[in-house]
Amino acid sequence: MKLSGSIDFQPKLLSSLKHYSLSKFKDDLIAGIVVGIVALPLAIAFGIASGVSPTTGLITAIIGGFLVSAFGGNSVQIGGPTGAFIVIVYNIIATYGLQGLAIATFMAGLILVVMGLFHLGTVIKFIPYPIVVGFTAGIALTIFSTQINDFLGLGLKDVPSEFIPKWGVYFQNMQNIDWTTLAVGLVSLLIIILTPKISKKLPGALIAIIVVTVAVYFLKDVLNLSVETIGDRFGSMSSDIPSPHGFEISMSTINQLLPSAFTIAVLCAIESLLSATVADGVTGSRTNSNTELIGQGIANVAVPFFGGIPVTGAIARTMTNITNGGRTPVAGVVHTIVLLLIFLFLMPLINYVPMACLAAVLLVVSYNMSGWRTVVGIFKSPKSDISVLLVTFFLTVIFDLTIAIEIGLLLAVVLFLRRVMENTEIKVYSEQLDIAEGTESNTHEVLDVAKGVEVYEIDGPFFFGVATKFDEMMRTSSMANKPVVRIIRMRKVPFIDSTGIHNLELLIRSSQNDGMHVVLSGVKENVRQVLHHANIDKLIGEDHICDHITKAVVMANAIVAKKDQNMHKC
Repeated sequence: MKLSGSIDFQPKLLSSLKHYSLSKFKDDLIAGIVVGIVALPLAIAFGIASGVSPTTGLITAIIGGFLVSAFGGNSVQIGGPTGAFIVIVYNIIATYGLQGLAIATFMAGLILVVMGLFHLGTVIKFIPYPIVVGFTAGIALTIFSTQINDFLGLGLKDVPSEFIPKWGVYFQNMQNIDWTTLAVGLVSLLIIILTPKISKKLPGALIAIIVVTVAVYFLKDVLNLSVETIGDRFGSMSSDIPSPHGFEISMSTINQLLPSAFTIAVLCAIESLLSATVADGVTGSRTNSNTELIGQGIANVAVPFFGGIPVTGAIARTMTNITNGGRTPVAGVVHTIVLLLIFLFLMPLINYVPMACLAAVLLVVSYNMSGWRTVVGIFKSPKSDISVLLVTFFLTVIFDLTIAIEIGLLLAVVLFLRRVMENTEIKVYSEQLDIAEGTESNTHEVLDVAKGVEVYEIDGPFFFGVATKFDEMMRTSSMANKPVVRIIRMRKVPFIDSTGIHNLELLIRSSQNDGMHVVLSGVKENVRQVLHHANIDKLIGEDHICDHITKAVVMANAIVAKKDQNMHKC
């Protein structure tokens, strides 16, 4: 379904329904029910850890998950709240309140839609892997640290949000550990860890919540247990779906929340497309990245009106969907219906879930997110990748995710440009030039280059860093011995930027002022068009832009010969 022009919006749900069948529906129904059951404890846990109520986590999973499945570009993607957003959501609420979170999420949704409309889906996939690993590991450690209070039963009310002060408070209060709460957490942890060993299809988190909640409920009076539950902290929760509500947006609010909105959008794009890529590798399908971004954007635009938190593609739930037979977005829709039914009819039972049990769920989530094996593997990579990983990781943990992503991306770009500069060669030839050098051709043709002609070959993109390097080489060459003709061979230049054009123009003008000719050789068509737009052809002369080195050398030799003749006549 292409809306118009170059807009790439083709929801997989529509294309899947064209050839839908009863057998496919049975597979999707089973997968959707299983995913809905798996998503239940995660939605509740992520909501609480983010600083909102369990109801908010469920509402986000229901509305956001439905919209991702309905408008997304992947057939099996399951959307909802994820652990990656816990840190950023918690910080936004602490600083700007729930109103600020709603505005930031809404703005992030708009950013995602714009990214999809401008075909940036494929670009997001090229974000350096060390950055993704760095902030994911950082988020995992931060989530882990936020659950220590509930897991140990320390009973702290005002825990600092910063990582180092938070652990300082923990260590100061270690003598206040509630051993009953810790026992509940450890039992929950063991159930979650051991359940997959019995059957990988069993949702360990849900089984732990059911078993531990029932045990605590019946043993509470018998053993006089004092374990904090969801109901103790949040009170009795309503099972009514909240009515849509608006929020006030002003320019000052936009300016304050734009960095956070950008972080949410980038994080959502990275996580959803990463999840989609993993899913494609298993199912053999192909994600429409731009449609996926638009679908994620629509979900994040809608959920704030119902008090929800950011939505993105969830890798664990998506893989659960695939392994249980889901192959179309209908499975994702079914999973939201399952959550809706639980929300409407079973919500009062959630009040009895111990907070320590949810903390155990999130500790396992943080461990799985950490990807420590991947981190160890990257330490065998080049130092630049290691530095990007470490900087992103420590910025995420010590400061916040917004700073980590911004500086991590900036550092990755700088290191990439440096690597390109180091790999871009500028060769100088005089007297003789082998045309086939640098190619796979076995036929060698050597051109005689007249004295007074120098050939400079640029092997790589002619952007600002290389342009400066080339300019320095030219200045050094001019100080030593000024040639009559400079040939700049550009057969291996894939593109040229504004700085490259500027430096080239300065070189041509300074050479002309010193009585030197400049000839360009092997210019690619796209580069030639850029040079024409910059009027380089008028400055240098159209005949001085040659399509092959042979023509350029012949011209240069002729210019030198003509100059020698004029000097002899004098």
